[in-house]
Amino acid sequence: MKTKTFLTLLVGLMVLSCTQKQEKLVYPKTEKIVVTDIFFGTEVDDPYRWLEDDRSAETEAWVKEQNKVSFAYLNQISYRDELKDELTEIWNYEKLSAPFKEGAYTYYYKNDGLQNQYVLYRKKGDDGEEELFLDPNTFSEDGTTSLGQVSFSKDGSIVAYAISEGGSDWRKIIIIDAETKEVLEDTLVDIKFSGISWIGNDGFYYSSYDKPEGSELSAKTEEHKLYYHKLGTPQKEDKVVFGEKEKYRYIGGSVTEDDRYLIISGSISTSGNRLFLKDLTKSNSEITTIDDNINTDTYVADNQGSKLFIVTNYNAPNQRMVTADVSNPAPENWKDLIAETENVVNFSTGSEYIFATYMIDAVSKVHQYDYDGQFVREIELPGVGSAGGFGGKHDDTELYFSFTNYSTPGTIYKLNPKEGDYKVYWAPEMEYNADSFESKQVFYTSKDGTKVPMVITYKKGIELNGKNPTMLYGYGGFNSSLTPSFSVANAVWMNNGGVYAVANLRGGGEYGKAWHDAGTKLQKQNVFDDFIAAAEYLIDENYTSSDYLAIRGGSNGGLLVGAVMTQRPELMKVAIPQVGVLDMLRYHTFTAGAGWAYDYGTAEDSEEMFKYLLGYSPVHNVKAGVAYPATIILTGDHDDRVVPAHSFKFAAELQDKQASANPVLIRIETNAGHGAGTPVSKTIEQYADMYGFTFWNMGIKELPKK
Repeated sequence: MKTKTFLTLLVGLMVLSCTQKQEKLVYPKTEKIVVTDIFFGTEVDDPYRWLEDDRSAETEAWVKEQNKVSFAYLNQISYRDELKDELTEIWNYEKLSAPFKEGAYTYYYKNDGLQNQYVLYRKKGDDGEEELFLDPNTFSEDGTTSLGQVSFSKDGSIVAYAISEGGSDWRKIIIIDAETKEVLEDTLVDIKFSGISWIGNDGFYYSSYDKPEGSELSAKTEEHKLYYHKLGTPQKEDKVVFGEKEKYRYIGGSVTEDDRYLIISGSISTSGNRLFLKDLTKSNSEITTIDDNINTDTYVADNQGSKLFIVTNYNAPNQRMVTADVSNPAPENWKDLIAETENVVNFSTGSEYIFATYMIDAVSKVHQYDYDGQFVREIELPGVGSAGGFGGKHDDTELYFSFTNYSTPGTIYKLNPKEGDYKVYWAPEMEYNADSFESKQVFYTSKDGTKVPMVITYKKGIELNGKNPTMLYGYGGFNSSLTPSFSVANAVWMNNGGVYAVANLRGGGEYGKAWHDAGTKLQKQNVFDDFIAAAEYLIDENYTSSDYLAIRGGSNGGLLVGAVMTQRPELMKVAIPQVGVLDMLRYHTFTAGAGWAYDYGTAEDSEEMFKYLLGYSPVHNVKAGVAYPATIILTGDHDDRVVPAHSFKFAAELQDKQASANPVLIRIETNAGHGAGTPVSKTIEQYADMYGFTFWNMGIKELPKK
């Protein structure tokens, strides 16, 4: 690929009328400094490449001007504060995690309602007095420093915990005495995409890249390494355990519960991995290969002595559990323990039982097995929805699981694994009546005849008159499954007369590897077609109409929204792409983007792949003279996973070429990243702005009385 640059004139002022007040909306000037890339002989202009440097003074000034316009528009929405107050009121209830035991203590996370970050508490034994252990709300003044993984040494006496500052994927690890909370040594820095896995009480394994200097956002992301940190030694002396000879974008290391083996995973993309093992009982033992097939997903779930319990989709697209001995762990020696079925399955282990959670049309069904693979029982769930958890240590006598769906807040249950009975451990107490809502699963037909499931949730008694404000949400990528779960924000949307619909698009993991692959690379258009068909179903069935339909998605889902709104702009009234992957010709050149090539392919792979990406890349498919829906783009100014340049460029293109009076706003959260660890206060503000913008542009002048 060759590149040439030249300077063009400034973009003129864009003057559009506001939908309801007829006031002129004036966008900031966005300079065009055209860079022309040549792919396989085809020239592609990139006039806003200068916005890729999110730390330059020019980009910072542009961000400030865009936010001025966006917040001036949002401030005019008469019920914006009403939405914020309603979100705050319903959000304000105590939330609790399942407990876990380390050493002499039982630990759990809790939020009293509106705390920006969850707080880690503990009790001595089961019934001791509650003690605050770690409070990330005190880590920074603005609440943007969040607590990541917390990992205890073998006897629970030492804890290493990770923190993220400003939403960054880069982490720091702090090591403290669990009893006194005294910091034991210098903070480990520049750690990314890492676990923390202890071996005994002496040290732990973690992963990272070499962090770059200056304003660059990431390191060489094909060179992830696994390190061992020995307590009491400086980080500069940490030894590389894996990743020097072979290059991987993602490397993870975990120690088995008995401290006997180090299991290492190496991946070149977000799908597929090689699996390795190191015997920690032997000094200077070699790293041996368990599975060398980079195109399948495989991990070790547990072990009993030298017997490994391996979960894999090798020759089993819906996953299975196999066993193998460490002496001969290669796939040809694997023996099925729990065979593949027609339904996708995930496994967890605890109390020396195996729990297989099957996903049947995105709904959970749980079977319990012993370590010989014998079926014990089905765990009868409290309803139709999503179950998760069931994991624990070998000697745990109680396990915990959660259950939720779109209308039922998450509840935690305590399970007696020997008898199979369970009871409520914790249920939320909140100002919300689940009985006033209902969910319905439907199956609609996509463009090529594929049946796609979708769950539609709404207030009981809804009239199917085509005028219900409807939020259609999707993702469709990276083998991720959208299963039923409760959201305070969704409850507020529905409480104000909205319909909430979630489509289980191809590219996700709802039906296994084949469903995932059907939405990747040269089949990515299937995902967009599935989403378009979902919108058409909602309209055809009179849930809504194009004047009352909004589409929303984040990250890969932001790409989904960007592609669909540029392909079918007349289909919806409002589009909300959040932290989206929107420049498909350059996504792989930013931070961790190269690791997403399994799903997307890259513009450098082949001329066919380049032309396919160019055909749907949202940034490159905004056309002059087209009336696009009212659009609010959300991003964080320092998102180092999906860099904000994607959103910046898309906003500039839309503002330049929008032919209708529909507004194009970009709401840029400052000192913020990809979303994880976002303070509750900021999350509430974001939803109030999204919902206010959506209702306002649907012509709704006041919210229903409650």
